[in-house]
Amino acid sequence: MAIDNNRMLLEAEKLRREINREIINPLIPVLSLDDLRPLITMVARSRALYMRELLDLARASTDAPPTDEQIQRLRHHRETYDELVKAAGALETVIEREYLDVRPTRK
Repeated sequence: MAIDNNRMLLEAEKLRREINREIINPLIPVLSLDDLRPLITMVARSRALYMRELLDLARASTDAPPTDEQIQRLRHHRETYDELVKAAGALETVIEREYLDVRPTRK
């Protein structure tokens, strides 16, 4: 029984890979490391803005808790950063699973 289950899971993985590659690969041009630089830079900038907002909030802090407006700005930066990290992670998964073509890195 376990052999049939394992075989089905292996076949499902193969099917998932084929379908994802069939759908994703035509929509995204071949990626190179240079193509990833703007993405990595964007995520780093977003992280920096989030951290700067946090530190600015702490520096401006008095004994009073942060205002709703301050928290709203901090939340905005966190949500932006989190979304970019998740998207970059999804792209990394696409690359790892070979759903799209990549250009070899020159040495």
